[in-house]
Amino acid sequence: MSIIWATVINCVVVTLVVLIHYECLFYLSKLIPKLRIKPRFRIVIGVFGALIAHSIEVWIFAFAYYFIYQLGYWGTLEGNFDGGILDCVYFSYTNFTTLGFGDIVPTGDIRFLTGIESLTGLVLITWSASFLFFEMQKYWEMKKQ
Repeated sequence: MSIIWATVINCVVVTLVVLIHYECLFYLSKLIPKLRIKPRFRIVIGVFGALIAHSIEVWIFAFAYYFIYQLGYWGTLEGNFDGGILDCVYFSYTNFTTLGFGDIVPTGDIRFLTGIESLTGLVLITWSASFLFFEMQKYWEMKKQ
């Protein structure tokens, strides 16, 4: 039964962060062309927008870790970890960016969330990179004309 709930939590968290990422990139794609600033600064706005989106997504995973840890039913985080939300955020950043964990180690079913966060982070970071590449191409073409 535990693995079913872990799967449900994973699906909800991943769905939420993917939808947030989509909406952020969609909003940025509408906002950037309307900005009355130099084209190169438009890209900077895109980069900051992507960083904000990723940070929001990391915090959502962090709240999931915090929730799971507080319940104590689906596993725990051990090592250099005091159970606070900021430790969960740190742990989430290391997983989202696929840096990996070392000083905080998951045990139990919470490990599934760490794996899916790494995969999700990899996909969303590359999605942002693709988005920014296409945005840069638009403004490089404008510059040549």
